Amino acid sequence: MAQKVQIILEDDLDGSEATETVQFGLDGVSYEIDLSDEHAGELREALALYVGNGRKVAGRRSSGGAKKAAAATGSGPSAKEIRDWARENGHDVPDRGRVSAEVREAYDAAH
Repeated sequence: MAQKVQIILEDDLDGSEATETVQFGLDGVSYEIDLSDEHAGELREALALYVGNGRKVAGRRSSGGAKKAAAATGSGPSAKEIRDWARENGHDVPDRGRVSAEVREAYDAAH
């Protein structure tokens, strides 16, 4: 019997269907966020002035904007552990999908 695994990305902002994972960086920290086409466009538009006037830094090679799903690293706390901690500490987190960077940072700061 064949099995089919389907990965569905949810937009990290509103829970709608995401179409891509966008990578960006600020203050030496790299981020990834799953976004719909609309939200990805809004992010790029918001950063366009700064990107247009900034300097590219050599080093880490970009994936060229390829659409991809984020892979699990297998290290660190699981999303379930972070969600459980977040709920116990008053954070609103979805049952499924990516845990926001804000919640992960709060978890890291507490541990």
